[in-house]
Amino acid sequence: MQLYIKNMVCDRCILVIKEQLDKAGIAYSKVNLGEVALDNEPTPVQLDSLNVALTAIGFELLDDKKEKLVEKVKNIIISLVHRNEEGNNKKLSALLEEKLQLDYHYLSNLFSSTEGITIEKYAIRQRVERVKELLTYNELSLSEIADQMEYSSVQHLSQQFKKETGMTPSQFRELKDKARKPLDKV
Repeated sequence: MQLYIKNMVCDRCILVIKEQLDKAGIAYSKVNLGEVALDNEPTPVQLDSLNVALTAIGFELLDDKKEKLVEKVKNIIISLVHRNEEGNNKKLSALLEEKLQLDYHYLSNLFSSTEGITIEKYAIRQRVERVKELLTYNELSLSEIADQMEYSSVQHLSQQFKKETGMTPSQFRELKDKARKPLDKV
């Protein structure tokens, strides 16, 4: 059995979820971004207890199949952008179709109707947040960041960055307070 959890977008989140599963007495074999593989079916009391605990710390158990699917799309994009997972050389549409075994047109329509933005726009926002993170570290040149993030050029990165943030990457790098969004708020 699988549980799906909304807003589970970081490695620290996985530790928090494991702690809550242990407290609720729910046996699990694996915890990934947004998903928990359970060893056996939890009781309704265990699920209620877990749901209350998760809600209190900003997470949510997902029941609806469409919500689960949208969360899977988000988690694939986050893994791709922030963890440099395999698949970067494929088009996003082909990668999502392959991983989810569903038509991209269906996924795109579902995502847009649920989230109010397109999958492509969501992916761009995630990429820009990753670029902000890399700029904050101040270890790579803009050219190296463009290469790592697989932009076609520094100019393309800069145009996309400015369109999303209203400033150039160089202007962002010069800021003292480099405001970034949590991944679940992108």
